Amino acid sequence: MQTRYLITAAGLYADKVVRMTGMEPGMKIIPFRGEYYRLRKEKEYLVNNLIYPVPNPAFPFLGVHYTRMMRGGIEAGPNAVLAFAREGYSRWKVNFSELAETLTYKGFLRLAAKYYRTGIDELHRSYSKRAFVRALQHLIPEVGYEDLQRSGAGVRAQAIAPDGSMINEFVVLEDERIIHVLNAPSPAATSSLSIGQDVADKLFSKMG
Repeated sequence: MQTRYLITAAGLYADKVVRMTGMEPGMKIIPFRGEYYRLRKEKEYLVNNLIYPVPNPAFPFLGVHYTRMMRGGIEAGPNAVLAFAREGYSRWKVNFSELAETLTYKGFLRLAAKYYRTGIDELHRSYSKRAFVRALQHLIPEVGYEDLQRSGAGVRAQAIAPDGSMINEFVVLEDERIIHVLNAPSPAATSSLSIGQDVADKLFSKMG
């Protein structure tokens, strides 16, 4: 297949796709898994609206919180734990080559050295339901161990710079015929139409 122009938004593989086109991303995508629990129906009355903790300005993650879903039910979470694979949606999935890439990247090593306690706490909450429940009880003390059951998980494509900083702004790279949406952090879903309009404007400008 041939094309005059290329637009990519490769998420967890965005940095790799950028390099495939001969460009340098200047950052690396590190996967962080966010795991959720679901509140049992008998305790849903405890959550009437969204309930969030006070965020830590040092991190782009919101911390565990309660979300009332549009189709019913209450989700609790997510945490933010290092995934051992780019598509590490399960706690038990490990891709050794991708994990090695993460653990040898100087940007991640600098981040880990600065926030290793937080990382250990997140890892503990990933494998210990009791630790996860304790975090949620800071928001609603009445929620107990038996009130929660494991639900789904997602993986965040977190861009990290070589200096160890988390990149929290939108990053679009381009050359004469290529547009890469390299980093689209929260609120990417909310901003998706605006991002699409921006990318379309860039493409139309290239097309003259």
